[in-house]
Amino acid sequence: MAMWDRIKDQAKGLQQQAQGMQGARGAGGHGRSSGGHSGGHSGGTKAQLVSALKSQLTSLKTELKSGAYRDASMAMCALVAAADGHVDPAERQHVESLILNNDVLQNFPADQLRQRFNKHVDQLSFNFQQGKTEALQEIAKAAKKPTEARAVVQTGFVVAGADGYIAPAEEQILREACSVLGVPTQEFGL
Repeated sequence: MAMWDRIKDQAKGLQQQAQGMQGARGAGGHGRSSGGHSGGHSGGTKAQLVSALKSQLTSLKTELKSGAYRDASMAMCALVAAADGHVDPAERQHVESLILNNDVLQNFPADQLRQRFNKHVDQLSFNFQQGKTEALQEIAKAAKKPTEARAVVQTGFVVAGADGYIAPAEEQILREACSVLGVPTQEFGL
């Protein structure tokens, strides 16, 4: 569980950093506290990690409006959904609903998100290796902005951890995404 503790601490640090940056820009706090993530040392559950990453993403919502973030996030979600080499219709639908209900991704029209996600899933279903290469190329386009690059990985984590468990194949996809984005895997304990 040490890995989850590290990631949780990292998420808290990044969240505080993000809130500090917002304050420095004069955006001011918008009444959101990072409450709910403290309360002693409960072992750093995956649910807490996902929750911490979600609030981190929410605190950056105003910055995450570019097409590069949108497209890279949809490629990331498709890769996570197909991490084990196939996507059954129920899994596709589940990930799609996670995407459409994600606070930050609501910056974008639902049909744009759905279309991009399904395009990648279709490619991965047809030819996994080729689809994976194309998805990673799409993800790499977000590397120019470190905030967006990290947010893409965080989005992948939130989707991967939605079921309370991050499978080894999903961890591998997240590591590869970190690699093409130039984000140190240690930041996420991978």
